[in-house]
Amino acid sequence: MDEKAFSKKTVEILNKIRRQKPLIHHITNFVVMNSTANVTLAIGASPIMAQAHEEMETISAFSNALNLNIGTLNPYWVDSMLIAGKAAGQRGIPIILDPVGSGATPLRTSAAKKILSELPVTVVRGNASEVMSLFANEEEIKIRGVDSLETVDAVRNGAKIRAKALKKVIAITGEVDFITDGTNDIEVHNGHPMFGMVTGTGCAATTAIACFCAVEKDQLAATACALGYYGLAGEEAAHVSNGPGSFQMALYDALYNMTEETMMAKLKIKPAKNCS
Repeated sequence: MDEKAFSKKTVEILNKIRRQKPLIHHITNFVVMNSTANVTLAIGASPIMAQAHEEMETISAFSNALNLNIGTLNPYWVDSMLIAGKAAGQRGIPIILDPVGSGATPLRTSAAKKILSELPVTVVRGNASEVMSLFANEEEIKIRGVDSLETVDAVRNGAKIRAKALKKVIAITGEVDFITDGTNDIEVHNGHPMFGMVTGTGCAATTAIACFCAVEKDQLAATACALGYYGLAGEEAAHVSNGPGSFQMALYDALYNMTEETMMAKLKIKPAKNCS
């Protein structure tokens, strides 16, 4: 697809979300639960936040996508993710993994790798250092807390190799987002530096991916379109905000009020070049 086709696809998927109102099961971190739920609602889907072992299979039985986020991790939550993920896998619904802080501690890195090895994860979305931690040696990982010290460009080829080997979509977000399934590569040039001033905006990007993948079978296109739409919402929010606080509120409004005309005029989603 070219840039115009991606824009049309984004409009199509967003309209489908708002018609179908898919239920997104989030097992996510304490820091972002409220904002994640609000972003899900603003996009047009329905959130459910649950992690108790006793209800994982039941919730997975009627959800349309599963969003796994390891931001405030403990072993109980890892088991919750595995129980829910196995039930989701049996139903064939998309599983989106956000390996927050993977590479920063052994617990996070091992948990992300365990989830990837035991569950049929559909999409992995992280910053460059988090993604690198999934296929690099420990001494090669450059990460500080949950912040990336690595660039998207530096891990493109590694992401392509890993995506092809795992048969998954990998999305690396940064100044320019890079999305690959190992064969096809896409870039998203929408976004704004203000995202870096508000906690949980990366987690919310993963939420957008879960919403889009819940209604679209082409998971590569869904991931790219979700990141384009979310990045553009950030651009629109930045125009009317005065700082991080007002930006967060404006972001919800921009996600909710996004028009077809705005998306067709301003989305910058395109096939990636020079990614061999």
